[in-house]
Amino acid sequence: MEVAIQILIVGVLATVAIDIWATFANKMFKLPRTNWAMVGRWLGHIPSGKFTHISISSSPTIKYENTVGWVFHYSIGLSYAALYIGLVFTFLDGIPTLLSAWVFGLVTILSPWFVMQPCLGMGVCAVKAPEPNLVRINNFIIHSIFGIALYCGWIGINEFLYLNHV
Repeated sequence: MEVAIQILIVGVLATVAIDIWATFANKMFKLPRTNWAMVGRWLGHIPSGKFTHISISSSPTIKYENTVGWVFHYSIGLSYAALYIGLVFTFLDGIPTLLSAWVFGLVTILSPWFVMQPCLGMGVCAVKAPEPNLVRINNFIIHSIFGIALYCGWIGINEFLYLNHV
């Protein structure tokens, strides 16, 4: 049970880290932020059989779409944290490395590039976005931060637990 709580904390912390970056980058560098309401709208249309959209912003609104999008965002962060920690215990003897976490974070870019962005009407790798290269660079930065935050969170929590058990 302790590991499950650690994963929960690490997943939330890593997701918060990318949200802090996204807010900072949007304010300072005018980098685009993910509109989680549009993700919620996309998810809200899936039960009715509508998986892809020409433009998600022109699709009918869904009740609580913003909340749905944000819950999905954090659920994905938690799922990725659990997957990474599972891989660490399976292949790295329970000891994460900064490189493995960073590479894992970068691999998670595949999901938005090849699933979410095309389904939202942005095309593969955001090719139809107004500034696709800006979106891709931002995705690279965000997913790098996520991976590094997974590593820092796991190391930090284990260090905290070790210090409090001695």
